Amino acid sequence: MDERPASEPVLPAPRAGAAEVTDTPRRAPWEPPSARLTDPVTFPAATKPPGRSGQVPDRPPTAGATSPASEGPTEPPVTEPPATAAPVSGTPEVPPPAPPPLPTTPPSWPSPEFRPAPPDAPPRPADPALAPPRPADPPLPPSPPADPPSGRTAPRIERPATSPRPRGHVGSRPPTYEAEPVALPAADPDDLDDLVADTVLDGARYGACTLRAVSVRGDSARYRGQPRRDSLLTARFGAGEHALLLVAMATGARATPGAHRAAAEACHWIGRAVGRSHARLVADIRDGRRGDLKSGLHRLTDRSLGKLRASASEQGVDPEEYAAGLRCLLLSADPECRTRVFFGVGPGGLFRLRDGEWQDIEPQVAEIKGEPVMGFGSPPSETPEGDRFTMDLGIPTPPSPYEPAPEPPREPFRFRTSVARPGDTLLLCSGGLADPLRGEPELGDYLAERWSRPEPPGLAAFLADSQVRVKGYADDRTAAAVWEA
Repeated sequence: MDERPASEPVLPAPRAGAAEVTDTPRRAPWEPPSARLTDPVTFPAATKPPGRSGQVPDRPPTAGATSPASEGPTEPPVTEPPATAAPVSGTPEVPPPAPPPLPTTPPSWPSPEFRPAPPDAPPRPADPALAPPRPADPPLPPSPPADPPSGRTAPRIERPATSPRPRGHVGSRPPTYEAEPVALPAADPDDLDDLVADTVLDGARYGACTLRAVSVRGDSARYRGQPRRDSLLTARFGAGEHALLLVAMATGARATPGAHRAAAEACHWIGRAVGRSHARLVADIRDGRRGDLKSGLHRLTDRSLGKLRASASEQGVDPEEYAAGLRCLLLSADPECRTRVFFGVGPGGLFRLRDGEWQDIEPQVAEIKGEPVMGFGSPPSETPEGDRFTMDLGIPTPPSPYEPAPEPPREPFRFRTSVARPGDTLLLCSGGLADPLRGEPELGDYLAERWSRPEPPGLAAFLADSQVRVKGYADDRTAAAVWEA
């Protein structure tokens, strides 16, 4: 019988396999660990080893340890996942670094941490740096635009206007020839001045008008390697408000070898005649003397074409082949003068763009029909029986400086003056552009849209607009346009 005082409590005997209890008092779970360690250090099987709270998980029970239920009250179970750790020995152990906290809710964007792996995918490595590269996600479809709030209008979507520029032509079918030059004309090494450039472009701004002029070889001539039959001349005579601008264009006869030379010579002859008389012409234009202008310009045109026929005779060429149609435009550099004068001989066109609509203002000449009357009418000058109409009125004929005397041109003389309004566009062109303008309405609509803008086009834009092609029209194109400020 154990003799102990009655007041001393009786401690239960230690069980077999229980941990050895030393004299060191137990530490509560919330108390910090002691700085001094005793050897050996043991812990109850159901208690948590000292360390940082919430960061070091419990160790799994080892073999031979008793169940926590057989001992007294223990601390509540920890919900953290167990981790394998070596048993604590007599040497103190530095606790491992705490793992990063896991997110409580998955992110709203696609993230590799929360993307489920396919069933046949290999196991994902623990280190993200060793993971195989993941293919890029396909682009998401664009979301539809949201409705605008009440009281607001949606932004206007600018759609490109219908324009023939991407395809380079108008009409239902493309032209036969290519759009760009193919073959160059044949050159003579002893006469290189006879070469004609494929394209001529010019422009100016005087007073209230802006001028753009261009002459382009046609698709047919570009394909066959023929020279451009159209010729263009832009010149200024005088200075200041008394200056006179001349635009002259000529077209040589079709299917003749010297057509380009005849057109260039016609422009040079009329340019010399107008330049020598520019002071008188400027005064007549500013004063509005229409009758004097018509008679004077008619005389200058006849002289120029007469010299062209005389040049054909000197070269031993048929005057019918060495001929050209001539069309001219006179502009005054005075900002207060808005009178525009047109005159010429031969086919072509004169148009005016006003308020977005084209107006064909080509002067119409009377065509005499029926049987010729003695002393009047147009060729032929013989009856079907071979009799010639002759009449001698006794009027002396002035001597001609040329022998034989050149015949007057068979084409009627055309003349017109017009007063420009602000915003108008006056277009003078040869038959290569006038014919498709009259025959293809889509071309007129396109040019009206392009040339009705507040600012006149630049040289490059004007060239591009003038080259819009139409199937069935492959002649040279020469045009001069005047924009009124």
